[in-house]
Amino acid sequence: MMTAEVSKGPAISPLTMKERTGSISTADIISVLKGEVTSLHIRQGFSIEVADAITANFARNAGLKERKDGVPGQYVGASHYRKDAVGYFADAANARPFVGALFGSLVDPVRGLFDALKRELHDQGTELRLARSAHGEANICRALCWSGTGMYTLEPHDDVAQVLCAANEELPAVAHNTVVALNFYPSMPQEGGNLRIWRHKPTVADRKSQGLETTGYPYSAGYLEAVPYQDIELKAGDIALIDGGFVHGVTQQSGSGKRRLLLNCFLGFARPDLVLWWT
Repeated sequence: MMTAEVSKGPAISPLTMKERTGSISTADIISVLKGEVTSLHIRQGFSIEVADAITANFARNAGLKERKDGVPGQYVGASHYRKDAVGYFADAANARPFVGALFGSLVDPVRGLFDALKRELHDQGTELRLARSAHGEANICRALCWSGTGMYTLEPHDDVAQVLCAANEELPAVAHNTVVALNFYPSMPQEGGNLRIWRHKPTVADRKSQGLETTGYPYSAGYLEAVPYQDIELKAGDIALIDGGFVHGVTQQSGSGKRRLLLNCFLGFARPDLVLWWT
């Protein structure tokens, strides 16, 4: 007797989401790196004065560009997305002075966090450094302002596919651990622009079924229809870390005035004794 095969929808994975107010700690970051926490939202993680200054520096930055890789938005910096190692590290070198200009004489909150985490991991016998190759070295962050016009300002996606398929020889090893997306938010709109996380962590087979093997972008509304999600409501001065293996996106922003601006980087274990950081 033959039975019809029942098609299975996306697997539902548990989310461990934490939120608190105040400065971020290195222990917070390490908990996400080790996969103990799915997302961490730090309210008022850095000062509004610094946030406003970074926002102004972004708007007048000579390195401000429109993305041309199929993901609508403006940016300052470099992205490894859909790039080979030569192109990515060349972009990083060219963008470095413009990334520096985002901060000028300000106390750089991203560099401050990087340096603190580097000291803490060193004490634990683990090295933290920027990703590199014979072609150059990654920048510490990039600035992004997404501009999608549909239901999402940034469509649902995962960050693992692009790392697993990265041409840089160092990064694919991170995809076998937790790929952490670290975001600082200098500016947020009056409404919307929430970080939405679905309770689904796609496998290679899942991505292949959707034709997203190398990009992880974008997952369709139909694919995610039955998957529960949770939103992180963000304000200027907030910091968020997420396990980028979970599908996530940015809800449409509304209201006039301020736009949604973030400083973004990625980090993860390449080996038990090495954490890489890149954009």
